[in-house]
Amino acid sequence: MPAKGARNYKAIAVDVAEGFVTINPLFLKGFDEEGIKSLYNAIERKQAEIRAEPFPHHDVLLIRKRNIRLQRLYASLTIIKAFARERRISLF
Repeated sequence: MPAKGARNYKAIAVDVAEGFVTINPLFLKGFDEEGIKSLYNAIERKQAEIRAEPFPHHDVLLIRKRNIRLQRLYASLTIIKAFARERRISLF
């Protein structure tokens, strides 16, 4: 793991959306309170970015890819919320 503060949260959010990184409690143990908040915010921004893209009405495969990316991000946000609740970390 890189030094504290040296993580690129936007890149982690992209990797989560594409399925290269899976968020779980073991992964989150390496983050401090500010890191968890930053990761949560980066994932929320990526989710909003994907939703803002024009919807591909004509292509079933693109719709599926979009929905899978959103599903991965949503699941990651849920895991981070549960982890933060356990540790009494306020994300807002």
